[in-house]
Amino acid sequence: MSQQTTFDTITYTTPLPHVAQITLNRPKARNAQDLQMTYDLNAAFDRAAADDGIRAIILAGADPHFCAGHDLSGDSGKTWEDFDQIHNWGSFDPAGAEGRFARESEIYRGMTERWRNVPKPTIAAVQGKCIAGGLMLAWACDIIIAADDAEFRDPVVEMGVCGVEFFAHPWEVGPRKAKEWLFTADWLGAEEARQLGMVNQVVPRAELLTTALAMAERIAKKPLFALKLTKEAVNQAQDTMGRPAAMSQAFSLHQLCHSHNVQVHGIPVDPGGLPEGIRGRFAKKAGPEAAE
Repeated sequence: MSQQTTFDTITYTTPLPHVAQITLNRPKARNAQDLQMTYDLNAAFDRAAADDGIRAIILAGADPHFCAGHDLSGDSGKTWEDFDQIHNWGSFDPAGAEGRFARESEIYRGMTERWRNVPKPTIAAVQGKCIAGGLMLAWACDIIIAADDAEFRDPVVEMGVCGVEFFAHPWEVGPRKAKEWLFTADWLGAEEARQLGMVNQVVPRAELLTTALAMAERIAKKPLFALKLTKEAVNQAQDTMGRPAAMSQAFSLHQLCHSHNVQVHGIPVDPGGLPEGIRGRFAKKAGPEAAE
């Protein structure tokens, strides 16, 4: 497997023996995920997974915020044709729901599931805002360490869609809190997230990265095969409880929301919940390239 060594939207470093650090590096865009970042992340996770010298992976975000979600600006200039597809849903070009379903199966749900199953321990170090698609990045990791200023939010219901594509909310915070959180689109603070079990530790912001590195260093001292199989055992336990089927159904409902909005509003989201500038961009991108 060829390994990409440089990336446009992230950095890949090895700050400690046996530890890789992947850092989202679009600080001016608050680390919002465009297509380039999605495929850069995938290549970086593949690189860490294939490197037998790596036993733990940290996912961080350049300050000030971990990740503002999926990039709605439309300014990256890249389309799906600029990247090699990872999954096999086929072309993103067909009209109607077919193209959108293929696209979101690839770059949202499919990629996140793939990163969740990287066979090495992963640690998300989250500071500042973590919104929508940013939640998906943190949730893909095995451990979440949050700075005391971290805040989490999924505002997608405001856009007329039933939550982000990787619908882990009930598994992360429990069904009742998931409903409240989604219905209200409120912010979830770091300490409450820890109490709910979504976050492992809350630390002062100045200690976030050193705490993540210290944990990664402890983990990396363990035998790699045992780490891989332990992760597999826990993931399989969760999956046996029905997680993949529930998330597949939620993804289908997510696509139904898009189709409904296109029929009613002419764009894949309900424009009532969008800022004016973003609303205009969606109106111009009413085809398969528009998504949250």
